Amino acid sequence: MTQIKQWLLGITGGIAAYKTPELVRLLKKRGLDVRVVLSQGAKAFVTPLTLQAVSANPVCSELLDADFEAAMGHIELARWADGILIAPLSANRLASLAHGFADDLLTTLCLATTAPIFVAPAMNRQMWEHPATQANLAIVKARGITILGPDWGEQACGEVGFGRMLEPATIVEQLFSSSSPIASSPILQGLRLLITAGPTREAIDPVRYISNRSSGKMGLALAMAAKELGAQVTLVHGPIHQTLPSMKTIAVTSANEMLAAVEQHIEDADIFISAAAVADFRAKEQSPHKIKKGTDESWQVTLVKNPDILARVAARKNRPFCVGFAAETEFPEENAKQKLTHKKIDLIAVNDVSREDIGFDTDDNALTVISHNTTHQIAKASKYHVAIKLLEIISEYYHAKNKA
Repeated sequence: MTQIKQWLLGITGGIAAYKTPELVRLLKKRGLDVRVVLSQGAKAFVTPLTLQAVSANPVCSELLDADFEAAMGHIELARWADGILIAPLSANRLASLAHGFADDLLTTLCLATTAPIFVAPAMNRQMWEHPATQANLAIVKARGITILGPDWGEQACGEVGFGRMLEPATIVEQLFSSSSPIASSPILQGLRLLITAGPTREAIDPVRYISNRSSGKMGLALAMAAKELGAQVTLVHGPIHQTLPSMKTIAVTSANEMLAAVEQHIEDADIFISAAAVADFRAKEQSPHKIKKGTDESWQVTLVKNPDILARVAARKNRPFCVGFAAETEFPEENAKQKLTHKKIDLIAVNDVSREDIGFDTDDNALTVISHNTTHQIAKASKYHVAIKLLEIISEYYHAKNKA
């Protein structure tokens, strides 16, 4: 993409439009000339004056502008652009691109240009998953339009799933890289992955339980990314409040229930990723009725260890390729290396949950991935993109092991 110096940025209506001044700034930082075209809907989220200030170019939005069109301005603008980027791309404008509409300046430019077109979709996850949207996506892909994203995570509507526009820095990174975060070839094609996610809850009585702060977001991101990379995925998850992906999912509550579900499906797995935060302990005895507070100042619960699901899987004969997670608050790499050796697994991914920006229930993460002889760093990014990078590492080690 380095030969593309003149970028036309199209902005369509959607809440993600508020991020576009930053996108313009990052493109300009690379020494590029940027001109902006706004749809009418986009004006509700970002102003032409703001974009004119950051781009240092006039902002266009009207197809039937008498002054602009006196010199066939839309054709000149289409010829001027070395590349066109539409971010965010709404579901409506995706449909317009797919079916060749020219009902505003932006869609007209896309029909009149010979420049490559890149789009960063942004919409509600239900809209993204709708068959009409997916059919339109297939059409524009077949015409050579490059799709950047969307990302997976929490959306403005409160739902969680695919549909978020990629962050501006990620969009720029992809524009100037040779490939997108999703590998051009499905590197997990034909492989069966069993993934665990979320916390477990260990009952004390019908009202109280022992658990932890895991949201399950990292495990869900891994499941979605693995599916995008061609894998057949089974997801075993504890109690979570996230929207579940479209794949085989098994809901459990306790560690013993998770163990039973894993053992039921492990024979069919090529790769096992233990991303769940399984409670280390459970109550030795569970009361069938709510325990009354009483008058005592203290209350004791006797705990016993829960089964180590990952260690049990790793100890099996003809076991799958095993990947563990370690959430640490101190000496993360040292503790993770001990777990790698003790559990006799292939890889372990460790994150420092003492950090507020990548700790529990955040949308971002950063990992150190450790094998028996190498350490890999995955920089802070959305959990979905961290999942992509982790799966690329897993795929490399898995295929190397199976060639040996």
